[in-house]
Amino acid sequence: MNKETGQKVPFTAENIARCMCPRCPVQAESQCVSDKLDKMNEAMIAAGKGRTPKPDEVPAVYCSAGTAGCKDLDFSQMCICGSCSVWHQYNLVSGKPVYYFCRDGRAH
Repeated sequence: MNKETGQKVPFTAENIARCMCPRCPVQAESQCVSDKLDKMNEAMIAAGKGRTPKPDEVPAVYCSAGTAGCKDLDFSQMCICGSCSVWHQYNLVSGKPVYYFCRDGRAH
């Protein structure tokens, strides 16, 4: 864990690219997420030029960024955090919360 930020998972372009959140059933019907996905490519191109997108620019890496800004997520759907390489790399099964970072906040 980063002692300065309290983050277990760094918010980086690499983690954004590996993140499964944009494919999560919890987000599948969200218009807000769809709109952010349309803009995410632009943010990732900018990241390639040395700027990491801001958390509110991408619907992803909630284990790092915290709860989703989109309010139209469907929490009755099963999340897929356990299938994510970011989740495995940072051993998030041993952290809190374990799943639903988009609802419950970033991992610690």
